[in-house]
Amino acid sequence: MTTNLPAPLARYAARLHDSIGDRHHLASPLGAWLLLALGASADDPDGGPDHLADALGTDRATAARAAAALLDAPHPLVSSATAGWHRPDAASPALAAWLASLPRATATGPLPDQAGLDAWAREHSAGLIERFPLTVSPRVVLALASALATRISWAVPFDVAPAAALGPQSPWAGRLTRVLRTPSGGHRAWIAATPEAGDVAVHVAEARPAPTAAAPDGRGTAAGRGDTDVSRGRVGQDADAAGAAGAGLSVVSVAAAPEVAPQRVLAAAYRIAADADASAPAGRRSLFDLPLGATPLWTLREESIRTHARDGREERHAATLPCWSARDEHDLGGPGLGFAALAGVLAPLIGDAEMQARQVVAARYTRYGFEAAAVTGAFALTSLPPQGVARVAELRFGHPYAVVAVATDRRGGPWHRVPVFSGWVAEPDDLPEADLADPPEG
Repeated sequence: MTTNLPAPLARYAARLHDSIGDRHHLASPLGAWLLLALGASADDPDGGPDHLADALGTDRATAARAAAALLDAPHPLVSSATAGWHRPDAASPALAAWLASLPRATATGPLPDQAGLDAWAREHSAGLIERFPLTVSPRVVLALASALATRISWAVPFDVAPAAALGPQSPWAGRLTRVLRTPSGGHRAWIAATPEAGDVAVHVAEARPAPTAAAPDGRGTAAGRGDTDVSRGRVGQDADAAGAAGAGLSVVSVAAAPEVAPQRVLAAAYRIAADADASAPAGRRSLFDLPLGATPLWTLREESIRTHARDGREERHAATLPCWSARDEHDLGGPGLGFAALAGVLAPLIGDAEMQARQVVAARYTRYGFEAAAVTGAFALTSLPPQGVARVAELRFGHPYAVVAVATDRRGGPWHRVPVFSGWVAEPDDLPEADLADPPEG
């Protein structure tokens, strides 16, 4: 199935980045959108305005199918995982039916404790994120989670240039020492005209299509120093298959004039990224249609060369950009981000609940590669039940007792409920020293 997600995700990304503001940050709109799409498969008997569909940017059935297509056929270079966990005493036929309708790859079951949630975040973020973004409490009746991660090496590493190459108008030129510069081949760069941000500078770096033991300097890759795949949270599993199947990953950088609002530049970047692999990307400007000279975005000069171009004119592009990293957390409870609407859709399954949602992200962009991970969590919180009294019994088998070993067969076969062994325990053994150690894993 082919999903048409760029437009809904661009719309959701605009809302999410607008809620974060123009500070340095990285987010995963897809990670948050996937959680909303998991809830989209729940029945909504309200019949009123579909606020969840508004946040998703498409009808709920389409969103649910698109999420299932992504999760059940994961990309070789992008690890993806989702989960839906519930408090055991909240189990109901309606909740069970909805959980069973989730994509096959979505983990379900009893709500883990905090240590279990943190371990899930580490496993599915390729170790880049240590803790789950929310803290579990007795009020949590349902938890949804998504994780996305990638760790790639560039097909061709960057060259290195002095920071002054960023230009005299750059506020970073005097603060940094060295920056990245495109090599003679293997990267793409151009100038594009966009309706959101005017003329912009575009650079695209692509993942190495198949694993190799080391980068050209013999040290492996800077962003992870490993192979390109993070499937199922592990690096280097299926990159050969990715190359054979034509799967890849590109990081698109887009810069506009300094006075253009970040939201408009991000919108332009989403537009360009959706078309970045085309041989002639939409909006690409000819350098011969632009004036010579310097701007904050580029310097355009003309020089005499020998060329085989039919019209005697060649266009050459080079790009200079800094390394960067980000580690961030985002509150997803703001208006328009969909989690309040998700609580309403899930209310028939779990009762009225308050929805709490956060995302934690980590990323690094270097000379040799790129790594990033995002873990998104949403908790449905209910009021604590009234104060009552519980009696707790600790049963002690401290004197002789009976044992029966009985076979079971849920299919109703002949062995079901047949006693196989039985006896009377009257002479217990002490715990052997060897049993004091934890059992081996696996």
